[in-house]
Amino acid sequence: MKTATLPPIRVAPDFRQELEGVLEEGETLSQFVESAVRSVVEKRKNQAEFVRRGIAAIQETQRTGSGIPADQVVARLEAKLNAARQSQVRRSE
Repeated sequence: MKTATLPPIRVAPDFRQELEGVLEEGETLSQFVESAVRSVVEKRKNQAEFVRRGIAAIQETQRTGSGIPADQVVARLEAKLNAARQSQVRRSE
């Protein structure tokens, strides 16, 4: 497979100097940029998959009616928080 180049990007001279300052031993600026681009692509793919799964889970919950209303969840969390606070107060006395 034939390789392709990424478009050149303009950066301020001080930023380029900062970039060059963080390169590892033997690493080129091109290798660094490629690695950074690959990382962001992977992150965005993972993020899109996470959102897709979340939406599917919401739709499944709506379809089956198996969800718990938000006010009940919040009430349970508040009860746990209050219990933890009370426990903390008792320990400090």
